[in-house]
Amino acid sequence: MNVRRAGPPPRAAAPGARRGATARLPGEVRLIGGQWKRSRLPVPDRPGLRPTPDRVRETLFNWLGQDLAGWRVLDAFAGSGALGFEAASRGAAEARLLERDPALARLLAATSERLGAKTVAVTCADALAWMARCEPARFELVLLDPPFEADCLEPAIARASALVAPGGYLYVEASHPIDPPAGYEAWRTLQAGAVHAHLFRHAG
Repeated sequence: MNVRRAGPPPRAAAPGARRGATARLPGEVRLIGGQWKRSRLPVPDRPGLRPTPDRVRETLFNWLGQDLAGWRVLDAFAGSGALGFEAASRGAAEARLLERDPALARLLAATSERLGAKTVAVTCADALAWMARCEPARFELVLLDPPFEADCLEPAIARASALVAPGGYLYVEASHPIDPPAGYEAWRTLQAGAVHAHLFRHAG
């Protein structure tokens, strides 16, 4: 599957821009909704770690709906865990967070324990390798927000697209507009500063 630059997508109201690599990190982010609304997630100083801005997360879960009861969710490049914890906060039956940095994975596990998030499972693993081993159609929602400089977007989308159940969603953040992978339709898009957010729906 080729990820190519597409024409400008329809724009929603522009939320705050994603912080650049040299920008000052927030130190923490707050969950937007659900049972852990306003709970704080630590954001340590790590290369490439830039949490999805609050307003982008708010828009994403407005698109998806506030009740994700029964959904199985994969946050493949968890980082701060903001996306995965937002899904769990809204009732997801399973939120699997993948993080290859052992220190970040331990922090995510500690946050899960602090919140009493029994549906959250943290796995210290390389996302591409883990997704390659995962059974197909395993999740109703897969969240992809890899570091922009990592140059792994194309293989990540190729592997993640096989993991979404028919009728489910693939969310992708990128530094440029992209087309949906084969078998998917563009559901919602927005641009917020340097970040292009895409929600694709599995048409199968």
